[in-house]
Amino acid sequence: MRFDWTLKTLFMTLAMALAFAAMMPSAQAADAFCPNRAHAKPMKAPAELLPALTKAFQIDAAAARDTTYVRCAGTKIMGCYIGANLVCDKADTRRVLPGATAWCHDNPGSKIVPMVATGHATIYEWKCQGARAVAGKAVMKIDGQGYLAANWKQLQ
Repeated sequence: MRFDWTLKTLFMTLAMALAFAAMMPSAQAADAFCPNRAHAKPMKAPAELLPALTKAFQIDAAAARDTTYVRCAGTKIMGCYIGANLVCDKADTRRVLPGATAWCHDNPGSKIVPMVATGHATIYEWKCQGARAVAGKAVMKIDGQGYLAANWKQLQ
């Protein structure tokens, strides 16, 4: 009886390890997907990377298929999930934004300029000095390729 239990435990442990390994892109997958930074710009996630994206962002497969992007950062595969306020585009580092300017024109002296006016890719907090939009301190970090660092996760 003890032998049966040990074999079952060993089999279950092996099965769980294989399932976990299948969810993460292998070094070979990274090498194949990111040779010479082949995909440095975001692209819709290919089917073979969906399991890693569902795990990284804790979303279901349907959401991953429709709302995730991948890119290479050197030999690393990076993933991004577009949510209500999450963007996968490059960070907006401009200190003059037409939307913020229009908001301040209509709402002079406003202590904040909402993201509906600035867009979700800006790295600054915004306020109005009179009718003029002013970029304050940076509140978002940018990665080495110019994307909002918090929105991208390494998949390998």
